Amino acid sequence: MKIGYVNLDRILRESAPAVKATKKLEKEFASRESDLKKLTDQVRSQQAELDKGGLTMPEADRRNKERELVKDQQDLSRMQREFREDLNNRRNEELSGIQERVYNTIQQIAANEKYDAILQEALYINPKLDITDKVLKALSDK
Repeated sequence: MKIGYVNLDRILRESAPAVKATKKLEKEFASRESDLKKLTDQVRSQQAELDKGGLTMPEADRRNKERELVKDQQDLSRMQREFREDLNNRRNEELSGIQERVYNTIQQIAANEKYDAILQEALYINPKLDITDKVLKALSDK
């Protein structure tokens, strides 16, 4: 009986398709992430200004700045939530394509090398049974 083991987490982290997808997502979401950082800095600046000079400001100015700060905080929270949701959706899309390629590659290796079973999770695996490196190499060759 021939048994192998693959570390799927490692494959999804280190394989060429996974690295490529990660870079693609970083590039795709870079401008939105930059916008979020700018708005976060702006909200912090507004909060610091209010904390520092709020007591000496005229009441009307202080109220206006507080309203503006609350509005900007709400906008920031909304934008952060939308960003996380969009990023997670895109990450899941990319991951599903990668997983399909990984499973196909594992099945090819299993068929070509006549494995009876390939495990993905186990309490203990002898390092001699680990074929993760073979899968990573096969994915990088494609």
